[in-house]
Parts: sequence; structure tokens; C-alpha cells
Amino acid sequence: MSATVTATAARPPVSDRLLFWGPALIWASTWHVILYQLDSTVPVLNSVAWRFALAAVMLLAIARWRGESLSLPGSAHGLMLATGIVQYSGNYWSVYEAERHIPSGLVAVLFSLMVFGNALSGRVFFGQAVTRRFLLAASGGVAGVVLIFWPEIASTGAKPGAALGLGLGLLAVLTACIGNVLTLTLTRRGLPLVPILAWSMGYGAAFLTLISLASGTGLHFDWRLPYVASLLYLAVFGSVVAFVLYFKLAQRQGPARAALTGVVIPVIALAISALLEGWRPTPLALVGMSLCLLSLFVATRPQRF
Repeated sequence: MSATVTATAARPPVSDRLLFWGPALIWASTWHVILYQLDSTVPVLNSVAWRFALAAVMLLAIARWRGESLSLPGSAHGLMLATGIVQYSGNYWSVYEAERHIPSGLVAVLFSLMVFGNALSGRVFFGQAVTRRFLLAASGGVAGVVLIFWPEIASTGAKPGAALGLGLGLLAVLTACIGNVLTLTLTRRGLPLVPILAWSMGYGAAFLTLISLASGTGLHFDWRLPYVASLLYLAVFGSVVAFVLYFKLAQRQGPARAALTGVVIPVIALAISALLEGWRPTPLALVGMSLCLLSLFVATRPQRF
């Protein structure tokens, strides 16, 4: 035990800058990488289950390497099961299904609303105050995301099933906010983050697998390189690295400030899309991107990312 404590204490602290920009850059890139998953014949239920099952195994291995116990209290497993169901199965399943009915840009706008959901939950559950300046800046950031994706948003009404897609998108945001509260509740009990994430993702993967079997979807996999490579990227970086950094930021600065990643992610994702998919920015999109970055600067002062 003392050796573990000594080794932990010897690790240099991770900077706030890395904790913020790490998940922001990674999750922005996953918007493009997920396309390789959707292009395969593997059902969404299976793809999300494989992603988090692989991530859970890697997190368990990391926890053992760090000397952290994988044996957590029985009461914690109930919360981790709930986290797995809402955040790593319900959340991601809803996102994928929402994009079948509404443009991905509208989903990005919905997820930028997590700033307010996390601010409210942080105030209610953890007593963390949120300043008026932060809320105004966050509102500006959401407005910037709306401007970026306005053409897609304006065309939503013409799409069949738009109401269903909007409902699924809002459900994804709600489950993500609930998952954040559950995870931070567990860490505030003094439990280590990495084992919490490992068990939660494992439960989420198991839940999706059970649904796949019960619904007759079955278990499918695609051994072609694009699918396997994208799955590895989403598991290693999009799940293990990004969630560890994100929740460390939420522990340190609160869930509302951590959710500001959702304001800047669409801006980075569009830059990647311009490089890899031929997207060309409109004047309105450029105004929106500028507003997002300005809002992020205002919301995070005097903290330095």
C-alpha cells in the first residue's frame, strides 16, 4: 500500500490545459472516425459494445499496472451498473440512432447544451456555484454552434422522423449528464477513477450485448482494416484516454467547465472535415466558429487551459 501511495505521489500533476484540450481534440476527431464504423455492416449495438468492452479491458489493465484495487464496494457496483447503462450504452446508442433521423450538426448543437445541464447538476448535487459570466459565455458558445450548423438545422423539418431524432438527441444529452453525476459521485467517495470507468464501461458493454442477443440482432464483427482500425482508435483514444482526462478535469474544476469541451469540439471537427472530407466553410460558419472560441476564452478566464 505504501509503495502504491509513493508511486502515485511521485507522478507529476496533469495540467488543466491537457485535461481540457486532450478530450476536446480526441472527441472532435471521433466524429470522422465513427464514419468508418457506420460504413460497415456491423449493427450499432454491436459496434458500441465492442468499443466499450475493449476500453474496459484496457482500463482494468491500467488500474492493475498502477496498483489500484479492482475490488470496489458492493454499493459502488450499483452506481457503476447504472452509469454503464445510461452513459456507455444509452447515451451512445441514442446518438447513433439520432443521426439516422436528423443531421449530425443538430446532434452537435444538442450536446453543446450539456454546458447548462452540467452546470445545473453541479449546483444541485455538488454545491458548485456558476457565475453569470460563465452562463452568458456558455450561451454565446451554444449560439456559435447553432450558426455553424444552421443549414443542417434549417432543413431538419423536411426530414421524416425529425421529431424522433430530436427526442433521441435530447435523451443522449440527458443520459450523458446523469452519467457525469454518477461518476463524480463515486469519485467523491474516494474511489479511484480508472477502476470506476473500467467497471462502468464493462457493464455498459454487457448491457448492449444482452440487448443484441435478446432482440435477435446477434453478434457481428467486421475484420476489414477500416473497421478494426477505427474501433481501436475509438476504444483507446475516444474512450480510455478522453474519458480519463475529461473526468479528471470535472473533478478538478467542476462538470460545467468540463462540458465546455462540447462548445469547441464542433469547431475542431469541422477543421478535420475540411482537411479530410472536403468541407468548405460558409461565412455564417466562420462567424459561428469565431463566436465559439471567443465564448470559450471569456468563460475560462482567469483559468488557463
